[in-house]
Amino acid sequence: MKLNRFVFFLSLSFLFILSSCSTPATENQQAENTPKPAKNIIFMIGDGMSYAQIEGTENAIGKQLEMRKLPVSGTITTHSADKRITDSGAGGTALATGFKTNNGMIGMKADSTAVPSMLEIFAEEGKQTALVVSCGITHATPASFVAKDINRNNYEAIAKDFAESEKLNYFIGGARKHFIDREDKKNLLDEMTARGWQFFDALENAKFNASKNAALFMADEHPVAVKDGRSDYLAKGTAKLLETMSAQAEKGFFMMVEGSQIDWAGHANDSAYLVTEMIDFDNAVKAAIEFAKKDGETLVVVTADHETGGLTIINGVEKEYSTVRFNFSTGNHSAVTVPVFAYGPGSEYFTGMYDNTEVIKKILKASGK
Repeated sequence: MKLNRFVFFLSLSFLFILSSCSTPATENQQAENTPKPAKNIIFMIGDGMSYAQIEGTENAIGKQLEMRKLPVSGTITTHSADKRITDSGAGGTALATGFKTNNGMIGMKADSTAVPSMLEIFAEEGKQTALVVSCGITHATPASFVAKDINRNNYEAIAKDFAESEKLNYFIGGARKHFIDREDKKNLLDEMTARGWQFFDALENAKFNASKNAALFMADEHPVAVKDGRSDYLAKGTAKLLETMSAQAEKGFFMMVEGSQIDWAGHANDSAYLVTEMIDFDNAVKAAIEFAKKDGETLVVVTADHETGGLTIINGVEKEYSTVRFNFSTGNHSAVTVPVFAYGPGSEYFTGMYDNTEVIKKILKASGK
């Protein structure tokens, strides 16, 4: 009996010593397996884009879009707080803040409580921030990242939020008139210039530097469509700001890029308009991915706020994609799910199906929060 007890205690002692000796190795292994946080975030929104818009464009051009080449994909639901079908204000707010709100509201919950966007959260960490869009900068989606308003159409109030923001470093888009042609007679651009902002009206003239915030106004209201002569500033502007911020931002950066007029093409049920805007947005995605591959510390997330047009692709026959026809079922938004594509550190978090309010949580997790 005594011998058995001795053997038992000896065995326990051996296991204790063995486990103690193996702990540092286990901890080191866990540390090695912990993914490195993303230093930089490029968040890209195809407004009104779902799977049919992607596949239809690929059929039209005969090749795969850059966003579809990304290694990780998922799917999100898009309903707002008060409607099964969201608008861009509520959809943009859900993506930007992680909170549902009512259609028509931006930057706040349904009870009108203002909430911080991921742009503001990252700015608080010391990251530089930027918005690049193919619409007016005061429009619903970009406004959701900066402004707080009960009505997305309060453009002059939204412009004031932009002018007074201490979290935004750069933006490219339209809506100059909301800053200068105002009912209160104020010239917000003069006020911003006095605080160190620089303003430009052509990409080739834009000089972004670390000492001043800068904006590029491409139109008094909205830039024209690609089919009507708009330049490819979405991709070039994205690339230029990435170059600028990567050289300046010691703590990294956050950039939101929106292919805004994909949505308008869907509202118009215009397939040619849709394809050209999709290509334009995908060119910006390509610029982001090329940067991320070289950088190694950048997470790229591509998604949408909702689908527009109720698009289906019909009449195609096998291997003859040129015969397909775009079939729109509505001139408004729909409630179908939309895709998420991801590349870079933390991209593994974006698989599966989840709600649009989860996107910011995954981005923050990928950045180490």
